[in-house]
Amino acid sequence: MAEEPAPATPEGTEQEAPQPSHKIEASRSSRARCRTCRKKIDKDVLRIGILYEGPYGPSYGWHHLKCAARAQFDEVEEAYRIEAWTLDLEVPTLEELKEHKEKAEERKATKKELPYAERAKSNRSKCKHSGEPIDKDAWRIVLSRGVEFGGMTRNSPTNVLPQYVAAELENPECLTEAEGFFDSLRENSTDLTEDDFAELESLVGDLGA
Repeated sequence: MAEEPAPATPEGTEQEAPQPSHKIEASRSSRARCRTCRKKIDKDVLRIGILYEGPYGPSYGWHHLKCAARAQFDEVEEAYRIEAWTLDLEVPTLEELKEHKEKAEERKATKKELPYAERAKSNRSKCKHSGEPIDKDAWRIVLSRGVEFGGMTRNSPTNVLPQYVAAELENPECLTEAEGFFDSLRENSTDLTEDDFAELESLVGDLGA
C-alpha cells in the first residue's frame, strides 16, 4: 500500500519553525518566577528558558541563569552548545557559570544536618522563639522549622537559645522532634566536646521525650 503524501502547505504560508530547546535572554519583565529559587526574575536579568511539554503545548520554564548553573548545569551546557542567545546579548562564559555550580556543591557538602549546636559567630542573630539577641560566642541550637514558600513547605534553619528549645519543639511549625533530640544533636555537632554536650544538656533541660 502506497504511503499517504504529507499534507501540502497552503500556498502563501510557511510552516512554523520549531521552538529551540533552550533560550537565554534578558528578562522582558519581572512577571516570571525562577523555577529553581522561586523568586521573581527581575526585568533585564539574564534568564534561561528550558522547553517542556505543558498541558497546552510546548512552553518554557524560566530560571535565573546562575540558579540553573547551580542546580541544572547540564541544561546550561546544552544551551551554550547551541548558543541559545542573540548575538547582541552579553553572557558569562561557561567557565564562570561552572564556578557557581562548584561553589554550590561545596556548600552542600559542608552543610550540617539539623539539629546542631554551635557558638554564635556574631551578635547579629536573634532567638526565633523569644526574640532575644544571641550574643557572640553564646550557645545557639539550630532547629528545623517549616516555611511556606511558593506553595511548598521547606525546611528552614531556626536559631534558638538553649533554654527555649523545649518550648520551641512544641511549636507546630517546628519540624525537629523531641524524641532522640540529644542523640541527633550529638551526631550533627561533630566539632563539640563531651564537656560542651554536658553544658548544653544542662542548659536545654528535660524534654520529656
